[in-house]
Amino acid sequence: MVDLSQYLPILIFLAIALAMSAAFVFLPMGVSRLTGTHNPTANKLTEYECGFPAFEDSRSQFDVRFYLVAILFIIFDLEAAFLFPWAVSLDLTGWAGWVTMMIFLFELIIGFAYAWKTGALEWE
Repeated sequence: MVDLSQYLPILIFLAIALAMSAAFVFLPMGVSRLTGTHNPTANKLTEYECGFPAFEDSRSQFDVRFYLVAILFIIFDLEAAFLFPWAVSLDLTGWAGWVTMMIFLFELIIGFAYAWKTGALEWE
């Protein structure tokens, strides 16, 4: 039989977190309705981008280069995220860890060269 009383502090923590997050979301909305500051007008309900009225429809398609640059950024950002823990634990992983990371970096260099050669990094 499992003693579930060990999980009671976690359950209390989750209940308090849920109550506080609900209070932070719904309490300001309720106070604004009660105090009269909730007064939507046509100007308040219009959409804007960086303080300017929207130039086009918000459903317009973006150029695929935006997505490509974002994906390349994520890939090379993850490389940095893997390099720091590897460098810290290099004395524990030894040569096997070093060789594995060199293979990983070699694959990333090949991917970077391919992206460069195909023009994925150029913006015209």
